[in-house]
Amino acid sequence: MKRPEALGPAAAIEPAAVRPRPHRIVEVDALRGFALCGIFLANVLVMSGLDGLSGGGGSAGPTASGLDQVAHWLVMALVQTKFYLLFSFLFGYSFTLQMDAAERDGAPFAPRMLRRLLGLFVLGALHAVLLYPGDILTTYALLGLILLAARAVDPARMWRAALWVYGVVAGLYLLLGAAVALVDTGEGDEGLAASAASAAELTAAYRGGPADVVRANMDAWSDILVGLLMMGGMVVAAFLAGFVAGRRRLLADTGTPERTTRLRRVCLWGLAVGLPGGVLMAAGTVGPLGARWEIPAFILGMLTAPALSAAYASGLLLWFATPRGARLAARLAPAGRMALTNYLAQSLVMALVFTGYGAALYGRVGAAAVLGGTLLFYGFQLAASAWLMSRHRLGPVERLLRAVTLWGRPAPRI
Repeated sequence: MKRPEALGPAAAIEPAAVRPRPHRIVEVDALRGFALCGIFLANVLVMSGLDGLSGGGGSAGPTASGLDQVAHWLVMALVQTKFYLLFSFLFGYSFTLQMDAAERDGAPFAPRMLRRLLGLFVLGALHAVLLYPGDILTTYALLGLILLAARAVDPARMWRAALWVYGVVAGLYLLLGAAVALVDTGEGDEGLAASAASAAELTAAYRGGPADVVRANMDAWSDILVGLLMMGGMVVAAFLAGFVAGRRRLLADTGTPERTTRLRRVCLWGLAVGLPGGVLMAAGTVGPLGARWEIPAFILGMLTAPALSAAYASGLLLWFATPRGARLAARLAPAGRMALTNYLAQSLVMALVFTGYGAALYGRVGAAAVLGGTLLFYGFQLAASAWLMSRHRLGPVERLLRAVTLWGRPAPRI
């Protein structure tokens, strides 16, 4: 790396704090915007009361139309568990960008990141209590400490660690799936009655007043903790893989033949492995497989989800290199730049539509209408994000988080 004196007298005396920063990587922002849409589609099924009503051949509800069944089936096959992994990968990648920013500013990185993770945790806790218990921010804040502790590890060793984490998690999941498949899990009349009573109680709570909604969100924390323990290993593996990609600048190295060949290979292998797993997951959770195969099918789909996530990312990166794909990236990138604001806005709108905060439509709308409305609102977010990012460098929640990260009002960058 050249010394400042070698770049000319102006660079030698220019303070680091006022030097121009590198341009944002449009592809990273665009991928984040794309992942934001997938997370919205997955979350809205839970928030609307559609996910898990009666798994194994009818999770979209016993009175669902054929269109509702198809819409729910497609989301389970192509979206569920895929996009949070892509978002986790991008979190790990962005972690390296935060490291670079601290180095450019001549500031110690660890205090900055600890404040950032604390800010994410507080936002996530408020989000989980008030809006949506399936929050990801608290998970990222806690598991981000692993990245902070391992940031000095060589990228090759970190990649091996990611593979080991995935391998251990996959082994445990396969044992669980095999045990469930070999044991008769029929609940019987008493179990079905208890499940129906629990679902009715949850429905009443989300259709009740604001206090009922908050209480239901807090009651869900035990289930969320179990989910964190189950999904945490996959998130950590994605964090580590994204960190390695960031250290090696894999998403910034655009236009080379080697990169194109690598992306094509990843896309083809990812589709070959991930699509069958997604189909199996949908068959077990929506139909036509029976309830006995719901958990094993979900586990197998979850273990192949990283392959489909990688296929999505690599396929989009290849497309972004074309003129039409570049226009798509330009539309997605503003939403990705303010992903935190958009994520929280999605939960706010879902709460207003489906809970007692507003229309209380929990369990009253079919999957096709819910998912169609979700895509319409995401289109509005794309337009609103483009408008905001043409006038401001940060979204409102991003600005707040950056102030916490820098422990004060951030100075404008040139």
